[in-house]
Amino acid sequence: MSFNRKIQTIQKRSDSLLCVGLDTDAAKLPLHLRSKKNGILEFNKRIIESTKDLVCAYKINFAFYEVLGKEGWTIIEKTLALIPSAVLTIADAKRGDIGNTSSQYARAIFNEMGFDSVTVSPYMGIDSVQPFLEQKDKGVFLLALTSNKGAFDFQYRKSGKKRLFEEVVTTAQKWTSHNNLGFVVGATKSTDIRSVRKLAPDAPFLVPGIGAQGGSVEEVVKYGCTSNGSGILINASRSILYASSEKDFAGAARSEALKLKNEINFFRHTFF
Repeated sequence: MSFNRKIQTIQKRSDSLLCVGLDTDAAKLPLHLRSKKNGILEFNKRIIESTKDLVCAYKINFAFYEVLGKEGWTIIEKTLALIPSAVLTIADAKRGDIGNTSSQYARAIFNEMGFDSVTVSPYMGIDSVQPFLEQKDKGVFLLALTSNKGAFDFQYRKSGKKRLFEEVVTTAQKWTSHNNLGFVVGATKSTDIRSVRKLAPDAPFLVPGIGAQGGSVEEVVKYGCTSNGSGILINASRSILYASSEKDFAGAARSEALKLKNEINFFRHTFF
């Protein structure tokens, strides 16, 4: 089964487009976990247990674990093992380097660690991305239009008649025939999601920027979904992870995740 087909299957089974970002910040853990040796892992475990029936994916942001050194890599490994096989896993690592280096990154993330997909930067071009696309059951979310303020520095600049992010989307789709390429499209750029969707009508979109960053769920669903009302993975991290700083954090996270899932599905049923 191709990666993109796998996403469709998971989203249909879970009736969810929600992705929870496990961007776990040690400084934001509930107080009762901050002093525990395995506090971050315990936090991740409780979040997964309380939300696994509500999501289609979990995204692990490597930066929040790499900062912990060797321990951080162990936590990634153990957290990954807690995620049900029926839920998609995304390594938010933003890799991308010369071909032989990317080959090693791909081997590490897919074969050694066992992630289903990875975020990749397109700046260095085809040879930096193709190693991640060689396994059709493993996926790539290529950075196209990001939600940060700095996106305007380069992504909106004209490349011929197209803006740079549009050129990235158009060009990158020629790099694989395995149906395993998607794009990162920020929720705060919701009016431009239409442009990306027109260029890539069937590609999955990983959409950060909902929740703490203020992206519109309604606009993301309306302009980002494929024709059947799926094809986007709407990521929320802080708004779910830190819904409570008390011992009830897992229950609060579940409530916030359920609220967001229901909001997403409301607009899906409205528009599709």
